[in-house]
Amino acid sequence: MGIVFRIFNESIALALRELRVNKLRTILTLLGISIGIFCVISIFSSVDSLENNLRTGIGKLGNDVVYINKFPWGPEEGETEYAWWRYWNRPYATFEEMKRVQAGVSGAEATAISIWMGGPVIKHGDRSVNNATLNGVSQDFNEVMDLDISQGRYFTPQESMSGAPIAILGAEVAEELFPTGMDPLGKEVDVFGDKLNVIGVFAREGKSIVNTSNDNLIMVPYFYLTTKVKVDGFQVEPSIMVRPKPEVTVDELKDEIKSVMRATRRIAPKQKDNFAMNQISIISGQISSLFGVLDVVALIIGGFAILVGGFGIANIMFVSVRERTNLIGIKKALGAKNYFILLEFLIESVILSLIGGIIGLVLVFFTVKGLSAAIDFALVLDFRNIMRGIIVSSVIGLIAGFWPAWSASRLNPVDAIRFK
Repeated sequence: MGIVFRIFNESIALALRELRVNKLRTILTLLGISIGIFCVISIFSSVDSLENNLRTGIGKLGNDVVYINKFPWGPEEGETEYAWWRYWNRPYATFEEMKRVQAGVSGAEATAISIWMGGPVIKHGDRSVNNATLNGVSQDFNEVMDLDISQGRYFTPQESMSGAPIAILGAEVAEELFPTGMDPLGKEVDVFGDKLNVIGVFAREGKSIVNTSNDNLIMVPYFYLTTKVKVDGFQVEPSIMVRPKPEVTVDELKDEIKSVMRATRRIAPKQKDNFAMNQISIISGQISSLFGVLDVVALIIGGFAILVGGFGIANIMFVSVRERTNLIGIKKALGAKNYFILLEFLIESVILSLIGGIIGLVLVFFTVKGLSAAIDFALVLDFRNIMRGIIVSSVIGLIAGFWPAWSASRLNPVDAIRFK
């Protein structure tokens, strides 16, 4: 063990000597590894950051919430394709069905109905917002979803059932419509030609790729919105949302919902369901498949750059063996075993490759920090990707250095000492 440790120390010293003595050659070699690691880990970090943003955004829709819709979010069980033509004529979910589910599903903690749609122009004085999302919700929506209202309050039962002209604004919408220092509460905004009283403002959540943030939202009572838009199940499709009790599993909840919905719609025992029960896990599974493919693509793209760096490491190790052939012969004449020589050059190769990999990781770190600040998107270099960079660098060094190390270990001592 002591001999291996000594070989390790000597290999580090020799690798550092290569950096000092042959600066240009070594830097060009390390540059190949650095660029390769930079490419691979940059892509991995970008893909992981994108996936985290998507999962965080989708997670806001409720990981345990069951959505009752006209259209499923993916192929239904037992199907390999999305049979949209079969879902087209299904009836859409209604408020009356939501009440039946609310009364008949004992495993439900809370039940609500909601409509999401691109909002009309929202105005206050001479200021306006054109791209906000409009969300019409029933009374218990705040129990199905976790709403963070920083100012004001949620709807009362009377306001919800009467379709009162009131609204809760997202943080960005409130900032656009009301200048700094102006309190939105109690003010009115123009929507559909009506004056809606602002009763609350959501806390800022930050941007999301899938647009699930409440920052750009205006929330109104469900019955107010249904008097202003045509609910047809296509452009405007309501969703019944059911959240299970803590002791109830999602599968148990879905069984109860299925029973109540089939009874409500009077579906015969042999007939298929004419409604879909969706979960966030459907989208999460699709995301995992997508990003699994992207990881493979990232490895292939970065692999070409790493391959170039690997050839560079192999080249510098062959040159190093040639320059130290006499020394190798002397060591072997003094009793050095073949595996000592093999280990010496392998460790040196791995050290050189690791130095290049660390430089690549440092470049990734500063690139991630710079881009995160410039584009207002949370790019991260996590521990998993750092370990990926270190492991890939080590493996490339090991592979690229094996043949030069093997050839060095097989040298004949007499021939090596005579070599000029």
